Amino acid sequence: MDAPHEGVASGAAGRGAVDGGLSARPPATPVATGQDLRGTCLPTDTQADLGVAIEQLGRYMQTAPDLFVPNLLLVVSDGMLTRVGSITSGRSRFMPWRPLHDDGGGAPTLEALIRGLFEPRALVDYLRNCVTFEEDERGEIAKKIAGYHQFRAVRKARASVLASLRPPSGDGDGRGGVIWHTQGSGKSLTMLMLAGALIREPRLTNPTLVMITDRNDLDDQLFDTFAAGRALLRQAPVQAESREQLESLLDRAAGGVVFTTIQKFAEAHGVISERANVVVMADEAHRSQYGFVEGGARWMREALPNATFVGFTGTPLERDDKNTIHVFGEYADIYDIRQAVEDGATRPLYYESRIIKLKVDEDGARIAEETVEYLVNADRVGEPVEEQYRVPLESLVGAQERIERLAAFIVEHWEKRRAAMEGKAMVVTMSRDIAARLYEAIRALRPDWHDADDERGAMKVIVTGTADDPEPLRHHVRTKTARKRLAERFKAPADDLRLVIVCDMWLTGFDCPPAHTMYLDKPLAGHNLMQAIARVNRVYGDKPGGLIVDLLGLADQLADALATYTQAGGTGEAVREVQDEAVPAMQAAFEKLRGLFHGCDYEQALGASPEEVLPVYLRAIDQVFGQNDGWRRLRTLVKELSAAFALAVPRPETEAITPHLAFFQRLVVMIRKRLADESDGGAGQARQRDIDAAVRQVIGGAVDAGEVIDLFAVAGLEEARLDILSDEFLGRVAALEQKNLALETLRKLLNDQIRITERTNLVRSKKFREALEDAMLRYTNKAISTAEMIARLIDLAKHLREAQKHGEELGLSREEVAFYDALADNASAREAMQSDTLRLMARELTEMVKSMPRLDWTQRESVRASLRRNVRRLLAKYGYPPDLAEGATQLVLRQAELSTENAA
Repeated sequence: MDAPHEGVASGAAGRGAVDGGLSARPPATPVATGQDLRGTCLPTDTQADLGVAIEQLGRYMQTAPDLFVPNLLLVVSDGMLTRVGSITSGRSRFMPWRPLHDDGGGAPTLEALIRGLFEPRALVDYLRNCVTFEEDERGEIAKKIAGYHQFRAVRKARASVLASLRPPSGDGDGRGGVIWHTQGSGKSLTMLMLAGALIREPRLTNPTLVMITDRNDLDDQLFDTFAAGRALLRQAPVQAESREQLESLLDRAAGGVVFTTIQKFAEAHGVISERANVVVMADEAHRSQYGFVEGGARWMREALPNATFVGFTGTPLERDDKNTIHVFGEYADIYDIRQAVEDGATRPLYYESRIIKLKVDEDGARIAEETVEYLVNADRVGEPVEEQYRVPLESLVGAQERIERLAAFIVEHWEKRRAAMEGKAMVVTMSRDIAARLYEAIRALRPDWHDADDERGAMKVIVTGTADDPEPLRHHVRTKTARKRLAERFKAPADDLRLVIVCDMWLTGFDCPPAHTMYLDKPLAGHNLMQAIARVNRVYGDKPGGLIVDLLGLADQLADALATYTQAGGTGEAVREVQDEAVPAMQAAFEKLRGLFHGCDYEQALGASPEEVLPVYLRAIDQVFGQNDGWRRLRTLVKELSAAFALAVPRPETEAITPHLAFFQRLVVMIRKRLADESDGGAGQARQRDIDAAVRQVIGGAVDAGEVIDLFAVAGLEEARLDILSDEFLGRVAALEQKNLALETLRKLLNDQIRITERTNLVRSKKFREALEDAMLRYTNKAISTAEMIARLIDLAKHLREAQKHGEELGLSREEVAFYDALADNASAREAMQSDTLRLMARELTEMVKSMPRLDWTQRESVRASLRRNVRRLLAKYGYPPDLAEGATQLVLRQAELSTENAA
């Protein structure tokens, strides 16, 4: 690895098909010193998307797991779009790879990946520093790899640190730069990977790394990330519990990864280490540097006078923040909200104002306005807020009458939100007392949400405190371990803990991907506001975005924070208005669906029990299949409408659309149950999406398979044996009044039968696949009518049924029939050879293949060569036409490979 140009070679082990073909060869894989580093899937089907390619790689991992033991990363690409993931990445975690040299503005093409990552030195750098493993509470291990923005940041920050080293290591000023990566984009992992890269950097000669936060809970969270990735650090990180321990940990000759809070530097003064190979990495750098004149930041600089400082932040530096730039320097890398949303690293945020008004007299209103203004300004400059200034506003916000109105709103709003989108919600209150009393008010409305046992209950209050706190607050004071357990429950998608009420905790550095709604009832501003609302921007399944519900009137503060974002160089809309974006998107998707059903009066089915209006469903489904690409368009539009609806609910604009959406969703599940192909979103693919999905059905909760109306039962086909394709069944299909539905039913059943045949008989499946595709092409091109197409499909079904019986008539097993068809594929061979001779040859070939070693023999060329020789000898033995022998040999070998895969 020290000579990467010599150690990395590009190799290809064949390209895997993604169109349901028969190839079982592994994907293209570059190798380094004999090790497979990458699996690449390039779709060969023009209709296949990158999701199909991801599933193909998943099948490879199931059938050939040993191939992926040394795997570095997985790549799917159609040449233009390229996504990268690890062997444990779900579909939503395959991320685009953009060019590294233009700060994320380029397209994620395959060329961008090859030039940016597969340059030998870059690839080795990535292998060494950008791969880590984490084990969750259930003991499952996740492999995490850097996205392009993290890899870019690691390389830029390392170069900046080396250029900024103070004497005698360098001639810089110790300002290593600021990395602004928006919340939710993996900032903690980027810090871990940079730490690993700096530890391995020869010029730093085994550096000491000091990780700085400004709060104990953030220190714990970041430390947990580093502890899980300690293999990347080649040492275990250590947390300093006191100033004395911090001094002893830093008073060393070299090495070490030390975690501490900024406050520990203020507890005592003096130089701790004058070494220049000390690198300080500060999380949320702008906050950590408050107190530069007389606070912890000053004493940290004096304690480590020759260190190099690197700052990380999830929000941009404010215009008047000179201290952070003075300590860390300018931006070394930026990954803003627009880039993160476009890449799928985060979800967009939406804002909705639903103010729960304060009821006060004029004097009270004036006091409240002055207090809010003071709090905002104090928060912006980082000054502590004295308690006497909080009391007037807190007494207004926490008035019991308002808390009861607030509780009623949250219950109603959250129940409607959950009906449309599964997930979690956070309520941010102004004080611990308000949090506890709001819990009691909600409990009075929904007693079943409460449970005294921390392992049960749908809502909890997350605060710190002591045994001296009054009730009801004291009931919610827990140990650190108990709070950690509640965090695990809240993060678990299936756990019943759905709603948490917080004050200060969990507003920074806390990741809960299923969380999609935040009720904000606390005056926040600047970076504190941006950090808090980012709790609901994490990626989770089909979750379309996070919703911020403003209950206190923070529009001006949000506008100021967004102005700071833009002025700092951030691009795109950081926060979007529900009214301006989600509602119009919902209405536009609804109109498209109405257009799809133009001429079909389905509205009589709205609000009625589906069993009462089954003919309406049949007509609607027939309308879908009567349109060009109608099934794909229906799926796409229903998904689009469902996502926009989930963001907009429970706004009044959603009420009129709700029954229509329920009808459309029911159509989709009815069609998917019976007529969807695996390749277009059925079967396993649909099941996986159901597991990951956040957006729910609005037809009375999640739709279980057993609750879905059986389309075939409605059409009168429920008693048919679909696998037999009997004349009686084919006649009933042909007699259906809904001809488009009849055609689609036949196409689906034939496609399923051919797919089954593909697993065992290469020649037969190819013949019928081509016949089906030819008929569908002629129908699509309007060369034949629907009635003619149905007749063709019925004829094809009968031929397929007869072909299945042919083996029985010959007295051959299924495996023997496959070899018989391979030998008899050529018309000249069939004329030259007797049927009895071909039967003997098929039986002998079957026994020959069964006797071969089964352990990966398809990958062993020596075994393949032996089989090839034996097949040629057998053909010669029985007098197979010499001019046809080579073609027959190759066909037999492919059939043998297929037979062996199915036997394994």
